Amino acid sequence: MSDYIVSARKYRPQTFDQVVGQEAIVTTLEHALASNKLAQALLFCGPRGVGKTTCARILARTINETDNPNDDNDFAFNIFELDAASNNSVDDIRNLIDQVRFPPQVGNYKVFVIDEVHMLSTSAFNAFLKTLEEPPAHAIFILATTEKHKILPTILSRCQIYDFKSIGIPDIKNHLEKIAKKEGVTYEDDALHLIAQKADGALRDALSIFDRLVTFGEGSLTLEGVSDTLNVLDYDTYFAITDACLENKIPEALHIFDKILRKGYDAQLFISGLGGHFRDLLVSQHPQTIELLDVGENTKAKYIEQGKKCMPQFLMDALDICNQADINYRASKNQRLTVEIALMQIGSLTQQGQPKKKSIA
Repeated sequence: MSDYIVSARKYRPQTFDQVVGQEAIVTTLEHALASNKLAQALLFCGPRGVGKTTCARILARTINETDNPNDDNDFAFNIFELDAASNNSVDDIRNLIDQVRFPPQVGNYKVFVIDEVHMLSTSAFNAFLKTLEEPPAHAIFILATTEKHKILPTILSRCQIYDFKSIGIPDIKNHLEKIAKKEGVTYEDDALHLIAQKADGALRDALSIFDRLVTFGEGSLTLEGVSDTLNVLDYDTYFAITDACLENKIPEALHIFDKILRKGYDAQLFISGLGGHFRDLLVSQHPQTIELLDVGENTKAKYIEQGKKCMPQFLMDALDICNQADINYRASKNQRLTVEIALMQIGSLTQQGQPKKKSIA
């Protein structure tokens, strides 16, 4: 068996310029280092998989670096990491505090990175508080957490807080594209976009999904393959449903819905997704809102094309019907019928005197 390394580790950023989607935080940290105004206690907080620990490690490595090209000292032993998820007792913090007391033999700083700091016990927090309040000049603490609200206010007040954001779909997609090219993976643009959407703002999740799908597709990523593997209805299904409703072909719309159920898809996710499809058609109709259409370029062209067939009032009414069906779904004794009634209502909208094509202003 080969020494396979997952993409999240293989392509983990080693410098600040490689960090994805956190430009404001990276810029602030670089300015703080350049001006020698870095706080002694920093708290990195935000959702999982967005680069908190990665930035903490990069910062920890960078702090002792100098501009002297002849300085080849290795400062790795000045960095101490503690995973508070499994080392959250008073004794663990006391061991860390013992390390804090001694200045570094090489370099100017010792850097202590505490991951998942919210997992520390209350007594461990209290034991840590005094050291955090009056740290020695050679000590810098970088705390990372996904749950800032669980940290004691007395700890928060002594930290410079950096709020990491969820990473945008375009940033994730562009990063996946770079990795796919490096790894020789053939891909469809919309397939990478769908992976980025499914990751929900977490780059680590996106890379995990990417690895799994590359293995499944034997080095190839197609929109159809990604949709099937992730159990996500493809865009073409919603385009077909909409075309059937626009032409008042209610039996055809019901038949498509039946095929969706037979494939094992959840009916409520379908009606919710259909509502999202009508929303996307609505924003595709105007140049000022088309940037809100968060899909790949090929799919965007399809939205623009179908959007030209729809009156805005049709889309607004269809959205309202989908939303109401979604609300009523769980309380319904016949959930399939709830969705089918919604499809019948949408398929009847253009029979009630509304034009099928959008008028040109």
